[in-house]
Amino acid sequence: MKICVLSDSHDHIPLLDAAVGEAKDAGAQAILHCGDVVAPSTLHCLDRYGLPVHVIHGNNTGDLFTLGRLATRPNSVIRYHGMDAALKLGGKHIFLVHYPHYARALAATGDWDLVCCGHSHRVEWERLPNLKGGSTLLINPGTVGGVGQEPATYLLIDLESLGIEVHEIDKSKERNPP
Repeated sequence: MKICVLSDSHDHIPLLDAAVGEAKDAGAQAILHCGDVVAPSTLHCLDRYGLPVHVIHGNNTGDLFTLGRLATRPNSVIRYHGMDAALKLGGKHIFLVHYPHYARALAATGDWDLVCCGHSHRVEWERLPNLKGGSTLLINPGTVGGVGQEPATYLLIDLESLGIEVHEIDKSKERNPP
């Protein structure tokens, strides 16, 4: 199973839309958003892909009431988990949290195969030793919104191999949406 992991969209709808479209074309079966959506209406563009979108909030929470309502619409693809999420996808235990320092701590427990975070707007990943004698993959997909001078990025993860592909979206898509 392939998943698309992204974060920090910060209301940049065309970039978020382009990332999810590319990821679906590449075989992604679920979207994991590690926070800082900001306006819940940003997520409406994802309805057309029909993929489950697991989302948490970050420090730029926006309107959490409306985000909750968006997730409870009939047939909604949005699954809003609050400040963090524990998921099981493709046989892997996955944890989402916005802040990297919390993510490092969770990875150290050894309870998770994959821990995903955001916040820093920089793509990073590493295998961390854990308390159970193994290692846990910790990833940060950067900012799909291309915040500031950072590129607009997302990660495609193959859950079977835990292989990582970094993808960059051309920021001009925001000025010239399809």
